[in-house]
Amino acid sequence: MRLHLVDGTYELFRAHFSKRPDRADRDGLDVKATVGLVNGLLQLLEDDQEQVTHLAVAFDNPIESWRNIRFPPYKDSSGVDPSLLAQFDRVEAAVRALGVTVWSMRDQEADDALGTAALQFADAVDQVRILTPDKDLGQVVRGQRIVQVDRLRNKFYDEDGVRERLGVSPTSVPDLLALVGDTADGIPGLKGFGKVGAATVLTRYPHLEDIPADAADWDVEVRGAARLAATLTERRDDALLYRELATLVTDVPVAESLDDLAWTGADPAAWAAFCDEVASDSLRERPTTWSA
Repeated sequence: MRLHLVDGTYELFRAHFSKRPDRADRDGLDVKATVGLVNGLLQLLEDDQEQVTHLAVAFDNPIESWRNIRFPPYKDSSGVDPSLLAQFDRVEAAVRALGVTVWSMRDQEADDALGTAALQFADAVDQVRILTPDKDLGQVVRGQRIVQVDRLRNKFYDEDGVRERLGVSPTSVPDLLALVGDTADGIPGLKGFGKVGAATVLTRYPHLEDIPADAADWDVEVRGAARLAATLTERRDDALLYRELATLVTDVPVAESLDDLAWTGADPAAWAAFCDEVASDSLRERPTTWSA
């Protein structure tokens, strides 16, 4: 049995910026992203290779979290299309109507919920599949028990895949993002640290605390080592803060048991109401299973 954990915020943004035609509900409001995400979930449920039986979808609602308090330049909702922001509550309702568990995150982030659930349920299933390309989720990948799946690019990342993709083991992913930054999350990183150099250092010294302050003590060859070591010494507090931001919170309260995450079908009344709202006859009969 597999557990599928879906990054709803990523999927919503992806649907909004897709090449699908614009779509409005019966009141003329934009629902392109909502309908696109729901279509994606239906495709996932219909995918014979994925064999979906248990799943949950996590959303950032609102986008801001505790990380914005710790570091105000962290990603937020400024600059996000208001028509997209207006769909967050609606898409959560749509996913629930489909019969799928929704985690609506406020103080924490969707990624925190996904990471927490992955670790919490890993021993109870054959595999946890986290559906997102976000690099920070690589930190909870474990062997082939917890993996990442990028459905858009048809990429699969087990523990070896994370090393190939990022150059470090999963446990060093937050340290890597602290050094090189993560533009998607507004983490700037430290000047001079590129992916290759940072990965080389972290492969030998897995965490920031392990890296010798003097480059003369490094026993790996990295271009500009003296300059990088000086930068890390000078900005160690910044690096530690960036790592904190990049580190998933893995004790988010998850009320549901694994059995609660079983997909038993769409709710007939709620699903019909959603289809009416978005004026979609094509979606009406798409679910293959209906709850009692």
